[in-house]
Amino acid sequence: MPLSEQEQRLLDEMERHLMRNDADVVSAPRDGRTLSYRNIVYGTVLVLLGLGGLIVGVAIGPQVAGIIVGVLGFLVMLGGVILAVTPTRAVAPLPTEPARPTAVPPRANSSFMDRMNDRWDKRQGER
Repeated sequence: MPLSEQEQRLLDEMERHLMRNDADVVSAPRDGRTLSYRNIVYGTVLVLLGLGGLIVGVAIGPQVAGIIVGVLGFLVMLGGVILAVTPTRAVAPLPTEPARPTAVPPRANSSFMDRMNDRWDKRQGER
């Protein structure tokens, strides 16, 4: 069932408002956290060192020293993988304009659509 023109306009306005005010929700994959190439390189080096330690631990044999070296090699590998795939938080830019309060106090007996229509009418009156 297609939306009416008013519902489509209301949906478009809500989407624009969401894009403008809640960009972190809309762009969830790009929420200020990015993979660092430096962390990927360091993580890869740690994985390779841990793999080497694991192989040395297996080569030493089932003695206590071999088990300890193998476990340490595994932990180094695990740390390298965690370091490589953990995103780093980017520096957040400073806001360019102060945020205006846009909250409209809800009426006691109004439905969701009535409140949205009131907001729509108010925004159309501002322009």
